[in-house]
Amino acid sequence: MSNTNVLTLIGALLAGYFLLALPLGGTFLAAFGPAVKIIAILTVLVFGAVLIYKGLRDILRK
Repeated sequence: MSNTNVLTLIGALLAGYFLLALPLGGTFLAAFGPAVKIIAILTVLVFGAVLIYKGLRDILRK
């Protein structure tokens, strides 16, 4: 697995985490708060699972 691919996945995981912690109250985006939370949770879960899968696959391959 290349370093660029891993860094991209880690970046996406961090983006989902920061999106989850983003305060939307008092902004025009407050109406989209529940949808943003769902998207953030799905992003963290999906990219976390992909990182775990790729890591285990690389460990078991050697």
